[in-house]
Amino acid sequence: MAGCGHQHHDHEHDVSEEERGAQFHLFLKIDLLKLQCLNEAEEESAKNVFKPWDERLDTKKFVESDVDEELLFNIPFVGQVKLKGVVVIGGENGEHPSEMKLYKNRPSMTFDDTNAEPDQTFEMSEDHDGSLEYTPKVARFSNVEHLSIYFPRNFGAETSKVYFIGLKGDFQEAHRHGVTICTYEAKPNISDHKTGAFNSVNHTIS
Repeated sequence: MAGCGHQHHDHEHDVSEEERGAQFHLFLKIDLLKLQCLNEAEEESAKNVFKPWDERLDTKKFVESDVDEELLFNIPFVGQVKLKGVVVIGGENGEHPSEMKLYKNRPSMTFDDTNAEPDQTFEMSEDHDGSLEYTPKVARFSNVEHLSIYFPRNFGAETSKVYFIGLKGDFQEAHRHGVTICTYEAKPNISDHKTGAFNSVNHTIS
């Protein structure tokens, strides 16, 4: 079952602003070429919200929804992530999302897919400076290669606006297995066909 509740909290006061900013480094591990945001009013604007911590208050860059308040982000990573925290800075005047649903490892989600049970759901509070942090269940989000974030509703506005999404956690490079390429003889050996002989070829995967 997906967890649901008010699982946000103020960040620890013993962590300096610089240290906290360093924790939210996973924006560097997003495959931006494959990043998607469904129902964004301006195409490619999703990239604007994944930025360094010290740029989180920059309101010139944002994503705004188009025809209603829903936004769905499909976020592919270039490796494997253990997700430990999410920060969302949203718009004023009811444009801030009021609910967040997280789905892991479900690439290319559409709004039709959001009927599926999320891996975790959060009721949100309005946050305009990044002081609230939502804590995913680490055991559930320990091997994330693709994260979908769905904002189904907001605090009453016709459209939703997001300025910043911060992702905190650990990153592990993707394990790329080198495959030995085997080159086969272009010309068939006629004698093999006549006699039914079979030459086995051993090729290794490292």
